[in-house]
Amino acid sequence: MQATDDMIVLGLIGGLFLTCIVTRALDFGGLLAAILIGSIIGFYGHWTWLILLLFFLISASVATRWKYDIKKESGFAEDNEGSRGWRNVLANGGAPAIAAILHHTMGEPGWGAISFSCSVAVALSDTLASEIGVLDGRTRSIVSLRVVPTGSNGGMSPTGMLGSALGSSLIAVTAIGLMPSILPSDKIAYILIISAIGWLGCQVDSVLGETLENTGYLGKHSVNFLATSFGAVAGFVSYQLLL
Repeated sequence: MQATDDMIVLGLIGGLFLTCIVTRALDFGGLLAAILIGSIIGFYGHWTWLILLLFFLISASVATRWKYDIKKESGFAEDNEGSRGWRNVLANGGAPAIAAILHHTMGEPGWGAISFSCSVAVALSDTLASEIGVLDGRTRSIVSLRVVPTGSNGGMSPTGMLGSALGSSLIAVTAIGLMPSILPSDKIAYILIISAIGWLGCQVDSVLGETLENTGYLGKHSVNFLATSFGAVAGFVSYQLLL
């Protein structure tokens, strides 16, 4: 059984490689980092976790390229035509990889799956909030609620909030469909918890962006890593207290 799982993981890593090549979601450095992160998640977590990571990568790529020309004209588009680098991969995939390693070390599949999924939910929630939200000019500071320029760190808009909720919900529903054997029996509770944590983690990212990134204490990728780490920890705590 283990040998079969390992073969599936290797096949999915190959699929990850091809997906990145076809979609141009990552540059060369990002591709190498994604293979490393994917290998850790696949072998220390489970191959279904790797499928969830692939789902995140494809969804994030689609969101990044959605109305790319408009975002580029406004100065809000990702560089390199949306291809992300190794720093972005580690910022969004580092915490899920750590969750997979701890899951393997502690041998508790229930909390591991939830912690991992919550971390990925934060990543997609934040990505969709950013990529969709920059197209909405109704932007206010998440801290002071004052009107701020579109695209500001810590800025929020109605469309961005909707994108945030959509991202976390997509991960929750996908995860529950992929991992029925290692998740709690109460599926509805799981979907609600992962969706809520994913959305809340996105708001944590915004608060850190306005308070620490804008003041120069943290960079964009450090903020992303802390937000996804929040998701992983919140998932673990929720499992222990509620599930």
